[in-house]
This record gives sequence, C-alpha cells and structure tokens, in this order.
Amino acid sequence: MAEEKEMITTLELLKGFEFKVKFDLENVSDLLMDEPAPVGKGLGPNASRVLSAAVGNCLSASLLFCLTKARISVEGLKTTVATTLARNEEGYWRVKGIRVKIFPNIKEEFGAQMKRCVELFERYCTVTQSVR
Repeated sequence: MAEEKEMITTLELLKGFEFKVKFDLENVSDLLMDEPAPVGKGLGPNASRVLSAAVGNCLSASLLFCLTKARISVEGLKTTVATTLARNEEGYWRVKGIRVKIFPNIKEEFGAQMKRCVELFERYCTVTQSVR
C-alpha cells in the first residue's frame, strides 16, 4: 500500500498581486509572494522564482544528506539555479528549463563515497523528480 503525506499551504490575497503564504509548520515565517512589475510590485518572489528555489533547495539538501550519511564533512555549500522562461506556441510564459550547479566545500577527496553520492542524490529530491 502506498504511503501518503499531506501538507497544507494557504495563500491569502493581500492587495494587488501580493499573497501571504502560510505553511502548516510551527515557527516558520510567512512568505510574501508578488508578481514583478508591471503586473505586481515585485515585493516578493513570484511562482517561477519559488519553483526555482524549491528545485535548488531540494537538490542541495539531497546531496548534503547523502554526503553526511557517507561521513563526508561538508564545510559549506553554495547552489546556483538558472531558470529559463520562454513563450510557448500560444504565447504564454512557461519554465523552459532549470539548470542547477551545486558547489560543496569539502576539504578532502573521498573518491568512491563522493562518486556514489553524485550518482544517487537526485533520486531523493522530491521536487526535481516531480517536475521533471
């Protein structure tokens, strides 16, 4: 039998195109989302930027988890996410592609352990596997 979990995210329109996003988590701040000008005021990220952050965060956390399990000491990690938007055949903006580069700060070479993590970590990223 398949295991399922449900998360509840609530969005409330504040004004214009500004939305307050509430998560069903204690001690987590609300997120302000907004569309860029001229539609909104750009006071927060829009959905495309949040998707970009979600993909980058999920992959980064998955790699960090694998490296930690492999007992590889990570002193820092930086991720860049390049998200390309393009118009489709009907003229609507769509996310055409997302390219992620992850730069872990690791002092030593770990050979096989590192190679194994690089081969595996994407499989554990819920978001990437869902939007692929």
